[in-house]
Amino acid sequence: MLFQFFVEYMVNQEFNGKIAFIGGGNMAQALIGGLLAQEIKANRIIVAEPVMSLRELLTDRGLNVTADNRVAVVEADVVVLAVKPQMMAEVLAGVRDIIDGRLVISIAAGLTVQALSKMLGGYQRIIRAMPNTPALVQTGATGLYAGANVSEVDRQQASAVLGGTGLVLWVEDEQLMHAVTAVSGSGPAYFFYWMEAMIAAGQQLGLSEQVARDLTLQTALGAAQMAITGGEHPSKLRQNVTSPNGTTQAALESMAQHQVGELIQQALAAAAQRSEALSSALERD
Repeated sequence: MLFQFFVEYMVNQEFNGKIAFIGGGNMAQALIGGLLAQEIKANRIIVAEPVMSLRELLTDRGLNVTADNRVAVVEADVVVLAVKPQMMAEVLAGVRDIIDGRLVISIAAGLTVQALSKMLGGYQRIIRAMPNTPALVQTGATGLYAGANVSEVDRQQASAVLGGTGLVLWVEDEQLMHAVTAVSGSGPAYFFYWMEAMIAAGQQLGLSEQVARDLTLQTALGAAQMAITGGEHPSKLRQNVTSPNGTTQAALESMAQHQVGELIQQALAAAAQRSEALSSALERD
């Protein structure tokens, strides 16, 4: 089915190879943290990073670090591309002659498998990933898409590499990566925006900023945990806490009157459309 999702929690998936990260920024560090949390030994991870301060930081974590992308690729079974999309063509031009035989995972937003394959001279053992920033605290959500020449073993390896930072989901149509970007890739910002508004509202109602912040953040955490562990749809959970003619109903009626739900759907549609536009622009470059 076109919209079928395969949900995998692969934290315990065994992976015995070596992993190279091309780029050692925040998201690469989050993924590395997930691997180390799975007890993947630091000496099985090599990071190629041009910025000296980042190299020093990564070295302090016991990782193998280099400024040379080729050195990292030669050592690896799996290569994770963690550089900006605009830099990808230049980076891959320098390693495409030695990439053969390695699984390539890209976390660069907007670059399709076809575009990456072209940059690698037609190489096709490529997986595209869209993680999100909660990966930094091992509570991320990552969407994955595999090219046609990717095996089931490759899928399992990709899930093992990315699963240590949270939930892993596979989509079977690459076009759906735009929806993944809109929902989870950009999603943390929506919740931060909502938190900002609730904190501000609490202050307007007389609470101190600290009290409003603490109540908002703990409520967000609790609501998410209930939705994850309770097994009930969020709409049912909403109904459960909405007493007739009570305070919650008053707030929800105000939101409905102002079409908050419809506005949220429009916002995500705008994010998906922007993702498509950025992807098309990268294809043209």
